[in-house]
Amino acid sequence: MKGPLFYSKILLFGEYGIIRDSKGLSIPYNFYNGALKKTEEPSAEAIASNASLKRFVDYLETLQTEQPELVTFDLTTLKNDVETGMYFDSSIPQGYGVGSSGALVAAIYDKYATNKITVLENLTREKLLQLKNIFSQMESFFHGKSSGLDPLNSYLSIPILINSKDNIEATGIPTQSFDGKGAVFLLDSGIVGETAPMVNIFMENLKDKGFRTMLKNQFVKYTDACVENFLHGDMKSLFTNTKKLSKVVLNNFKPMIPEQFHGIWQHGIDTNDYYLKLCGSGGGGYILGFTEDLERAKVSLKDYKLEVVYQF
Repeated sequence: MKGPLFYSKILLFGEYGIIRDSKGLSIPYNFYNGALKKTEEPSAEAIASNASLKRFVDYLETLQTEQPELVTFDLTTLKNDVETGMYFDSSIPQGYGVGSSGALVAAIYDKYATNKITVLENLTREKLLQLKNIFSQMESFFHGKSSGLDPLNSYLSIPILINSKDNIEATGIPTQSFDGKGAVFLLDSGIVGETAPMVNIFMENLKDKGFRTMLKNQFVKYTDACVENFLHGDMKSLFTNTKKLSKVVLNNFKPMIPEQFHGIWQHGIDTNDYYLKLCGSGGGGYILGFTEDLERAKVSLKDYKLEVVYQF
């Protein structure tokens, strides 16, 4: 068997902010994907994935028992498939902020949920929120606390605009221009990030009044502005606000930025060659970059591998 492909995602704007009701913008990233599979000769990765799926199935059984009105699964088929070696075959790197667990959650929901909301129906705000809530509970198995956005993006494979916690909508983004000089790119930190500890640091920081004030008056303000600028194709304002956001993150989210990147983060701000921001919860994985001149950014970051996500 081989199930349909589910893609990775990138939260362009909104990491941490959406916990405090900032806007957010999440787009599918088709470079990585995963699918449910079975094989006669499983690799070590397939065996490990299958073992993880067994634990996940136990969790889903409990979830269904405790909240039958939220979601129900064809558990008999799911258990049987897992017992006979099903695994999630994925090229999505784990701990990199591009939604590896989200794609798995989407694949399981798609194949085994009963009365599922499908991509083909009219996706009202209520349905999107219902899906987000289901995915949030399912993905909590992996992270402790999940917004449900990663699986939602992976499941629908369309850009999602987060206006606030209870207001999300499918959206269109400006068309890419492949000969454009401007770009959004991923920078590989070479370190695997752990979501839970990073979120814990953030939650701890929220107890501090000064940190909360900075979030509201700077972080959320610039995040919201970046989302608006990007959606309206106002690239000049986008770079002004991304630079401000990059500075705020460097000054206030240091634990989430691997230490060896503090210098190049500042270098981007000083030279305007590129601006960096967190991709997902940080602590490793990918770092997201924005540049008005991709060639210049490549020269400036010649020691690193850049993956272009979007060009304009």
